[in-house]
Amino acid sequence: MNPETVFSIVNALVMPQWLLMIFAPYWRWTQKLADSYLIPVLLAVTYAFYVITSLGNLDFMSFSTLAGIKNMFSEEQSVLVGWIHYLCFDLVAGTYIYKDSLSKGINRIGVGVCLFFCLMLGPVGFLLYWIIGKTAGTRAT
Repeated sequence: MNPETVFSIVNALVMPQWLLMIFAPYWRWTQKLADSYLIPVLLAVTYAFYVITSLGNLDFMSFSTLAGIKNMFSEEQSVLVGWIHYLCFDLVAGTYIYKDSLSKGINRIGVGVCLFFCLMLGPVGFLLYWIIGKTAGTRAT
């Protein structure tokens, strides 16, 4: 499968869970999907496949310099692998925010904003959630 097709598939794969966590947080299927970690696991399998099939081209020393990272991400497949990595970990962080906020009864509108930013700018959404948790008198850690 070409990288553009895989890119489209993985992008489409994450959207249902994000939308459900934001717009239908109390629906039992949203909770089941979040509890299963099914989508992050599928992303992780896809990620592992691409990492394993490119191991011969992987230079672990590239991770030690900015120039090495820049060079590594000049390849289309490496950019795809990096994007899958972002999608997977952002969704795991978003799932944490979703589940933690349900258990603590944090305002759903504020959580929805945090989830949106977690989808778009990962760590920013996590930071916003942490701040909301601290200011709401609950722990978001």
